[in-house]
Amino acid sequence: MEKGGIRHVVAVGSGKGGVGKSSVTALLAAELRRRGRTVGILDADITGPSIPKMLGVRGPLLDRGEGIEPARSSGDIPVVSSQFMVEDEQTPVIWRGPLVTRLITQFFGSVQWGSLDYLLIDMPPGTSDVPLTVFQTIPIDGMVFVLTPQDLAALIVTKAMNMARDLHVPLLGVVENMAYVACPHCGERIQLFGASRVARVAEEYGIPVLGRIPVVPSISELADAGRVDEQSSPEIGELAGAFERAIDDATKRSMTVL
Repeated sequence: MEKGGIRHVVAVGSGKGGVGKSSVTALLAAELRRRGRTVGILDADITGPSIPKMLGVRGPLLDRGEGIEPARSSGDIPVVSSQFMVEDEQTPVIWRGPLVTRLITQFFGSVQWGSLDYLLIDMPPGTSDVPLTVFQTIPIDGMVFVLTPQDLAALIVTKAMNMARDLHVPLLGVVENMAYVACPHCGERIQLFGASRVARVAEEYGIPVLGRIPVVPSISELADAGRVDEQSSPEIGELAGAFERAIDDATKRSMTVL
């Protein structure tokens, strides 16, 4: 498939559910948008979509004969998701693999994304049909990996990293979510989930740590209210800056190879 007017297509994954991968995707998209970048989100987590809820976006998707029009958040982030294809947010998506993979290709190739600096693909957990479809049919420029401090999360994310590397998808960097909580009185950083392992994982794969996002109650509160794109912090700003540097570095390496 061709990228059309999209400069960079970046997948965001974790291999494991429950680490806040979709939150990181939404927060990163919103911060990039605040920096003046044009950003879209393709929600590839077909059976567990959460991006629409976080951004307060509703369907249905429309097709007026020139391709599917994405829904848009209040912050002008175009979004496509399987959530827009069911009756309500509590209706499950019960589809077999071939239908799921066909939808992924349609979300990329049949949507009027327009001109974007970045299209972020929110990946589902695991290393089966959907990630394989994304890697083999969509021109991915790189992938960002999200983990939490637990050893299990670090173990599972390396499976996703190995899959991406085996399929020649550039590894852009890792983000540690729920890294710590800062005491509101003294500022002490408390490691709720144990010691950080993100530096060890990054060193093993020779990629940078893009950011460490703390546990902040307002993130959950805004996500529940469909306004997570209003969340901003120095840590999210640092993540966005490191993300753009990683993309630039990967692009330069690609041009050198060519």
